[in-house]
Amino acid sequence: MKHLILLLTLLLPLSVWAAEPTLLVDSRLTPKNQVLVGGIVTLEVDLLVDTWFTSAPQLPKLELPGAVVSAPSSQATHLTQKRDGKTFFGLRFTYRITPQQAQTFDIPALSVQVQPGQGSKPQTVQTQAQKFSAVQPVGANDQEHVLVAEQVTYTQTIVRSHKPLRVGDSISRQLSVRAKGAQAMLIPAPELAEVNGLKQYVQTPNIQPMDNGRGDITGGIRTDTITYVVSEQGNYTLPAIELKWWDQAGQPQIASIPKVTFKAQGESGYSGPFSISEDLRQLGQNTQLHIARHWLLLSALILLAALIGYFGRTYWNRGLQLFLQRRAARQQAWRDSPDFAWQQLQARLNDQTLAASELYRWVKRSADADTLQGASKNLPSHLRNQLLILLKASYSANKTALARASAQKQTLTKLRELFKHSRTAPPAVGTLKPLNPKH
Repeated sequence: MKHLILLLTLLLPLSVWAAEPTLLVDSRLTPKNQVLVGGIVTLEVDLLVDTWFTSAPQLPKLELPGAVVSAPSSQATHLTQKRDGKTFFGLRFTYRITPQQAQTFDIPALSVQVQPGQGSKPQTVQTQAQKFSAVQPVGANDQEHVLVAEQVTYTQTIVRSHKPLRVGDSISRQLSVRAKGAQAMLIPAPELAEVNGLKQYVQTPNIQPMDNGRGDITGGIRTDTITYVVSEQGNYTLPAIELKWWDQAGQPQIASIPKVTFKAQGESGYSGPFSISEDLRQLGQNTQLHIARHWLLLSALILLAALIGYFGRTYWNRGLQLFLQRRAARQQAWRDSPDFAWQQLQARLNDQTLAASELYRWVKRSADADTLQGASKNLPSHLRNQLLILLKASYSANKTALARASAQKQTLTKLRELFKHSRTAPPAVGTLKPLNPKH
């Protein structure tokens, strides 16, 4: 017996942990039984759980033939209720139904998907089926647009484009209907009458819901703006406008705005310091446009340059490429010349060093010889001896004072003059090129 009690005690927490959260659903109609055609019936759906909601409940779309149904807004009412001593937390969603016909309406059961906290999967609950009847208000017929509300306020605002009004000016009449307890989309448009001498322009109405400041919709607002343009002078009257509506008890009511009277004068009597019409007439008939000749020439040159640049852009690109290639060739020829090699050799002599690479490059380009021996074989004996002494003093282990920069420059300068003379000397007349030239 003790073992059985111990086993039940151990299994009890597992059963409590595995229990699904409790989910309740309630639905109700307000008013419950009968409503006026054009009035509002609210279907409230309460969803209650003993944990919490992990996501917003999914409510179905409600469609009723012969009625206008507004779906619940995204801002639901939060609830906290106790059922059998247990606390439930919930959300209230409201459908707003406006019947347009006198008949009985059947509201089917609605399937709502809910995801409660600590639940293993989404749960689906169904509301109760409901029904209500709609009847025509007193004095209304089936073809008449019926507006049922708790309270209706009808106002107007007049805006004149000029005071006093003249021919060509305009006057705007803004009509605003605030219907408490009615849907904004069901507020009828005002009945407008044509007025002789005025051109009437009706703007798109502004329709919006009316709330109580806490997110609850309490009615609707419709604003219409009509603009009248004066086409001829005279006295005018915009007629009064009436709006017939019914209260919650089904009794007819009238909301109205008064007529508007005004006077429009002829064309403006203002006279400026000069006559605009006369100036326009002279401008169109007698005035000629004069442009200076140099401006015409400059404009033609600019146009010609633009046309040449546009149609000759291919040739411009080719010319630019040819110029760049020739400039690169000239630069490369300069870098391959004896003078450029001499500049590099002079730079090394300024550093009191005689690099073999710069010396051989200069000798090769100046004397057209690959070695110093080949370049010096045609030199005078005294200049050849000076070159040999310079090389031994510069590159031997025991360097002497003859390797100073001044001695180097003096000897190499004499060589450069001799090489230049040999390159520029004209060939002897009647001489033939050697049959087997040595390279």
